[in-house]
Amino acid sequence: MENRKGRFSRRVIAFFWLLFFAIVIGVIIYLEQIEILYILATLALVALLLIVAFADLEKVGRETIENASE
Repeated sequence: MENRKGRFSRRVIAFFWLLFFAIVIGVIIYLEQIEILYILATLALVALLLIVAFADLEKVGRETIENASE
């Protein structure tokens, strides 16, 4: 087995985040706070667009991806 520093793997942590956000969105929908949901969706979309805009995609190649996974 590989040596892990944390208790959970990255996949499990991502699953926990997904579960957390699904619960938050479900509660917002249940409480009929659609205005808050619109604001959160807009902010999330802006954050995603900023991440894509500032990503340095010119230097990403197949070799770089394969070396990063090791």
